[in-house]
Amino acid sequence: MKVLKPGFTEYHYLKGPHSILKELSYTLSIAWDLIKGTWTLRKFHQCISIMGSARLPPQHPAYAKTEQLAFLLAGSGFPILTGGGPSIMEAANKGARQAGGISVGCNIVLPFEVKANSFLDRTVCMNYFFTRKTVMIRHSQAMVIFPGGFGTMDEFFDTITLVQTGKLKQFPIVIFDSVYHQHLIALIRQFEKDKAIEPLQQDYFLISDSVEEIHQWLLKRCNIPK
Repeated sequence: MKVLKPGFTEYHYLKGPHSILKELSYTLSIAWDLIKGTWTLRKFHQCISIMGSARLPPQHPAYAKTEQLAFLLAGSGFPILTGGGPSIMEAANKGARQAGGISVGCNIVLPFEVKANSFLDRTVCMNYFFTRKTVMIRHSQAMVIFPGGFGTMDEFFDTITLVQTGKLKQFPIVIFDSVYHQHLIALIRQFEKDKAIEPLQQDYFLISDSVEEIHQWLLKRCNIPK
């Protein structure tokens, strides 16, 4: 049997269809990915997920703001969950660690080298992007979007679609940095104007440039794990 290089499992799966035996093998590997992720993070089920770029340098203003928010949230008792990688993810895990809180990562195997950051108390590395998103959402009670790229937008739109379709209820979503996300915000408003989507529930959707405002807003809408 040919051994796939790390990160190519999903690539070959998406190149389907395959033989019946291969399809069964992939289905079992997907199930195992979900089981592995859920089991590893089983004790952390009310996290605040912080999503953002894996490429922005530590000098970027968003890095310090991410660290500050994670510090405040972790200091209030919320576990912080990220993709476990560098940049914005690292800043969130670092802030949680500095506050003495719980810092969790849900990493992804890619064809190129991806190393988990050094500020994680618990981490799991998953093979499929879609199972990874499912596990992260299942273990979160809110999500904060910081500056990022396609991956961050994928996580945002996947989550907000679940909210819009009623698959997730009372799930707060925050967009940080109205300047960076100005085109995204304009697109959402256009969707609403054209009635392409239901108007977002303002009590569970926030756009803010203030770390303190986000902290207080989430405190009122989320349950601090006991």
